[in-house]
Amino acid sequence: MGRFEEMQAFVRTAEAQSFTAAAQRLGLSKSIVSQRVADLEARLGVRLINRTTRRLSLTEAGIGFLEGAERALVEAAEAEERATRHGTELRGMLRIAAPLSFALLHLQPAIFEFMAAHPSLEVHIDLDDRHLDLIGGGWDMALRIGRLPDSSLIARRLAPCHVVCCATQDYLDRHGAPARPEELEHHDCVLYSGSHRADSWSFLIDGEWVPVNVRGRLLTNNGDLILGAVLAGHGITILPSFLVGCLIAQGRLVRVLADWPTREEAIHAVYPPTRHLAARVRLFTEFLAERIGKEPYWDQGLGFRETTVGRGALP
Repeated sequence: MGRFEEMQAFVRTAEAQSFTAAAQRLGLSKSIVSQRVADLEARLGVRLINRTTRRLSLTEAGIGFLEGAERALVEAAEAEERATRHGTELRGMLRIAAPLSFALLHLQPAIFEFMAAHPSLEVHIDLDDRHLDLIGGGWDMALRIGRLPDSSLIARRLAPCHVVCCATQDYLDRHGAPARPEELEHHDCVLYSGSHRADSWSFLIDGEWVPVNVRGRLLTNNGDLILGAVLAGHGITILPSFLVGCLIAQGRLVRVLADWPTREEAIHAVYPPTRHLAARVRLFTEFLAERIGKEPYWDQGLGFRETTVGRGALP
């Protein structure tokens, strides 16, 4: 086995602190990855990784070797990228993790268009509203919506993420439209259980973010189900504009309380911490950012305005 493959197995194992996770990232069996690391240690004549039944940890020699091995892999990847720039196609596997609703509406057509432009590129995409472990799972990138927790991941902001209070005209005809946020307490609301406080929505009132208590008979962790309930006339909800913008433009939904801004977050592309970003990852991110636009196409005509008050988590 070549030195490159041995170093690659060692670096990925050190990053994930797991032979199993490293094997998933490399597309190999756990036994092969473990053997490559053992072969590397035998060739060097020093133990790099302490192995126990519960966890892996780097030895002092392993810590020292890791920096040089990472640099070697980065230089090799950069050399490959320089060579492939002379061609017209991207190659290899692009691994993406993304939230379900956003992916089906907006990421899906972008991926299909990108694949058509690069027929030698393979794409592996996992749709999950949970934040998957990018390093342990071997993902090249992920799309994250809302507040980013502190982490070692590298992030690039792609677009704002506004939330919109909305309902059908039929519901408003039957129950009346709230004139102020406080009047939501007297309406049926469809609630998102993934929020820290599903029964509290925040609005900018007189220059301050004010939480407003809401109630409803339907509570779910899926935006598509919320949207279906609202379209069926079961109440008012608050959802990201990437889900409802086109429906408002079509007249199927009506904005409620548009004079009181709701909190804004952002859509980010995030990457594992590394000094090198593969060409396929960088170019897809640039393609996606350009496709969405500085003002996302789903927000056009909705008249969002910037606020100077601090932002908070999506409802």
